[in-house]
Amino acid sequence: MASGHGLHEAPRRELLPGVTRRAAVLVIGVLLLQLGFVLSYVGAFHAPAPRDVPLAVVAPPGAPAGTADQVAAQLEGIAGDPLDVRVVDAEDDGRQLLADRDVDGVLLLGTGTEDTLLVSSAEGGAVSSALTEVLTRVDAAQQRTLTTDDALPAATDDARGLSAFYLAVGWVVGGYLVASIIGVSAGSRPLTRARGVVRLGSLAVYAIVSGIGGALITGPVLGVFDGHLLALSALGALLVFAVGAFTMALQVWTGLVGIGLAILLFVILGNPSAGGAYPAPLLPPFWAGIGPWLPPGAGTSAVRGIVYFGGAGVGQAVLVLAAYAVVGLLATLAGSGRHGTVEEREPVAVPA
Repeated sequence: MASGHGLHEAPRRELLPGVTRRAAVLVIGVLLLQLGFVLSYVGAFHAPAPRDVPLAVVAPPGAPAGTADQVAAQLEGIAGDPLDVRVVDAEDDGRQLLADRDVDGVLLLGTGTEDTLLVSSAEGGAVSSALTEVLTRVDAAQQRTLTTDDALPAATDDARGLSAFYLAVGWVVGGYLVASIIGVSAGSRPLTRARGVVRLGSLAVYAIVSGIGGALITGPVLGVFDGHLLALSALGALLVFAVGAFTMALQVWTGLVGIGLAILLFVILGNPSAGGAYPAPLLPPFWAGIGPWLPPGAGTSAVRGIVYFGGAGVGQAVLVLAAYAVVGLLATLAGSGRHGTVEEREPVAVPA
């Protein structure tokens, strides 16, 4: 009988001495994630430019009919299509569109040579700056001047409106990290459905504590956001649970690879498209398109909607997060107790 405890591990398939096939595959996976990270972040941020930024144009009282339409047509004809222009009848209508997050700016045409641009830095200072730059050039070419008015500013302690992004990303990181830790320490797949329920229940408790913690830090502790403690706590709990449950589901069905898939989805694709440093109108079409449908983007939008816009845009973001939560929960329960392949099992101890 062999020495020790009379047991030994099943033979491992090695490509080189001390290098298993599994280890080699994991290293290649890490390399691909690393290169994907560089590609996604540099691809999204290397050349930010306004694309179809929604803008409302309002003619001054008493202006000839068609004045706003004529200006809108000129703005739509700018090379590169930086603006998506609509005409509204009155300043109040334009301000309402700005508050409802339907436009990122409102151009109030003046009776003389001075125009006013209403912007919302709460939606992200980069868009406001881009709009101001584009319209300043247009007015200068027509011997006009432009004054910018921040109608919906970010809080004094919320520089460039980025705190919503960092809060959402913090919640997302907590969600996939706690799910990954549970999977690594207790196995990717729960042995029974009851164990799967326990994991999801534990995740729910963690999500609630995490949501409250994030809301407290950005509210009473740092004073970034004023009020909205309950709404932000609830949103944070949903975001953490949605990301965590989806990560659990990925691990249940793909094993350790699920952690890499979660990083790909939530970090490599999710963070640069979330509308943090550069909101969607300044991103390339791919990142602008996927941002609202990934948890970092949905979370960022929802935080801004709660804090600055009276709930505008929060409903869609909550539905997106709820979908991730439901899919993650159902897929985790469906896969719990499922018989895995040989590679998915722990090393087996066999008699010597």
